[in-house]
Amino acid sequence: MIRFFDVVFSLLGLLVGAPVLVLLTLVGLFDTGSPIFRQVRVGRHQQPFTLLKFRTMAIDTASVATHLASSASVTRFGHFLRKTKLDELPQLWNVLKGDMSLVGPRPGLFNQTELTTERAERHVFDVRPGITGLAQVSGIDMSTPALLAEIDKKMIETLTLAYYFKYIVMTVVGQGAGDRIVRKG
Repeated sequence: MIRFFDVVFSLLGLLVGAPVLVLLTLVGLFDTGSPIFRQVRVGRHQQPFTLLKFRTMAIDTASVATHLASSASVTRFGHFLRKTKLDELPQLWNVLKGDMSLVGPRPGLFNQTELTTERAERHVFDVRPGITGLAQVSGIDMSTPALLAEIDKKMIETLTLAYYFKYIVMTVVGQGAGDRIVRKG
């Protein structure tokens, strides 16, 4: 049933949001010259998939977890995209394709070995990763791998259609911070 809603909502989001996607792509072209960010992430059953987002950082930024990235690498337009969560919109394509769900554990990078190990131990990879979930609306990010994996497990075990919608609504209205870049210096 959740997959049905993933397909319906991602398709509607892509169709209805097409003008916004085109506008953000055009602005992104002027901002970085390459508005779409592609990154290989750990998916369901630990299979790789290419995650799509709007680029929020300079092109030469190192491929590290968000909490390890330098805040200086985020562009002015990138700050806007992150604050409004509009940088996540291209992931609707990942949801439509079946790589992701709207609700699930945020997909990590393959170089986040501690997080991957913690999630594997808790069978978090049995489900599709998501755009949002319990950890994101609770402000828990990837800087605490064991806690994140435990919250992911809890979400998976308790996920109902009601919670699915609750996490989506909480994300849309701005609850939680999810993965955030820590300002340095």
